[in-house]
Amino acid sequence: MPYLVSGTNEYGSSNLGRGTAAVALRLAEKLLREGYMDVRVCTPRGRILQPNEFDELKPAKESDMAKGQQRGNREAKKPKKDKAKVIAAAPSRKDVAWQPDFGPAKKK
Repeated sequence: MPYLVSGTNEYGSSNLGRGTAAVALRLAEKLLREGYMDVRVCTPRGRILQPNEFDELKPAKESDMAKGQQRGNREAKKPKKDKAKVIAAAPSRKDVAWQPDFGPAKKK
């Protein structure tokens, strides 16, 4: 479990592991509502967050995203018309008369 949430109440202390920052934040806020004292969240890198630092676990807003990840506000392009595909192996439908080949046309 990457995130460890700990808190103390009148009966003792609780250490609970959670897989994601959002779930750990939800649990830490629940413990605070239930009256736990000394609620802390330990991140995967070992940083211990106090209740006033829990907002660092909240997901980033869309404006905080990199330029390549932001959605543009341009209107979508219209799709192109579908062209009929020509299959080279298919015989043509044109009526072609047979013409014999007489060889080179050069005379001496």
